[in-house]
Amino acid sequence: MTETNWAGCYTYTAQRVHHPDTVSAAQRIVAETGRIRALGSRHSFNDLADSAEDLISLAALPAEIHIDSEAQVVSVAGGVRYGDLAAELDRAGWALAAMASLPHIAVAGAIATATHGSGDRVGNLASAVVGLELISPEGDLVTLDADHPDLPGAAVHLGALGVITRVWMRIEPSYQVAQYVINDVPWEHALAQFDELTSAAYSVSLFTRWDADVLDQVWLKSRTGEVSLPVGVAATAAQHPIRGIDPTFATDQLGVAGPWFDRLPHFRLEFTPSAGEEIQAEYLVPREQAVAAIGALREVAAQITPLLQVCEVRTIAADDLWLSMAQGQDTVALHFTFDRHPEQVRELLPLLEETLAPFRVRPHWGKWFTLGTDHLQSLYPRLEDFRDLVRRYDPDGKFHNAFLQRTVLPR
Repeated sequence: MTETNWAGCYTYTAQRVHHPDTVSAAQRIVAETGRIRALGSRHSFNDLADSAEDLISLAALPAEIHIDSEAQVVSVAGGVRYGDLAAELDRAGWALAAMASLPHIAVAGAIATATHGSGDRVGNLASAVVGLELISPEGDLVTLDADHPDLPGAAVHLGALGVITRVWMRIEPSYQVAQYVINDVPWEHALAQFDELTSAAYSVSLFTRWDADVLDQVWLKSRTGEVSLPVGVAATAAQHPIRGIDPTFATDQLGVAGPWFDRLPHFRLEFTPSAGEEIQAEYLVPREQAVAAIGALREVAAQITPLLQVCEVRTIAADDLWLSMAQGQDTVALHFTFDRHPEQVRELLPLLEETLAPFRVRPHWGKWFTLGTDHLQSLYPRLEDFRDLVRRYDPDGKFHNAFLQRTVLPR
């Protein structure tokens, strides 16, 4: 097979890709294969989802979505995209608390890596999970409900426990969001009043190329219509997060209220947000270290900027999920979108990681990074518990791959 991720910066090495159209067919495939991994919407930038032998995609399974209004929980097939789930929820008067920048990503894959939106009080997507159904190595269906002691370890699963076929998540009544964009916010102001800036709306994103004394843009998403606009220049026309790019792909701005699912993401579901000519890396630091970490990055801006399309700074609330980047701490994410120059990006990453090392940095599982087991061991207090979980659910390593062995499951 010759399959790449959506950005074309990783080519999968698996020998076969299976596309079952029923859960029972997926169970048979898993039971009959040696090594296998689940392939989601291919939005991971590294080898996280790859396998030496087989891959299985659940995209062809029925896109079943069941809403329990009394319990305020939705049950959704793992291969459903967030944007499709959101539209169905909104039609029924319900919503999710968070959406990632892209609504194109599949539910099971997004929670696997603790992918997130932004907001001081907003957890990552996996923090909404209250149940999972997965295919075991033997092909059996296993359900973990909200009271199951393994659920906090299984929600951010890295594909290591089985093939996730169904996810249960908390929902809330539908709401409207108004989005504002402010340009040229001085870094001096942003860093001196960082807490005030990130709490100025329900969700706040800072965009920079690290090459000026001002932020390129600050995006603020308000659920109330009220927002504390920072010092800067209010946008008078729609913008893309990267200046100079056609804003058609971006969700509506200028304070016009609209459905939550069409404002919380930066990009519209009906458009591919870019040509995919990019490589992404993301590093997350404890919130109390954020201002110092940003200052350290500004010191090495000259090395970063030549490869950079944009960097987004956003906040995520703490959670108790074992392998979440926000486990045990409110967190600030530093998300880098680079030009697709693999060798040059590989050379740059150690500089970024060395610069951020004093701030107990955790890399995003689905992006590019070079940090290995020794570094990660010191940052995740429940990592050994996760290894025990994997040994119980997959004792023969059917779902293991090179990524897991390099990061969390050393040989």
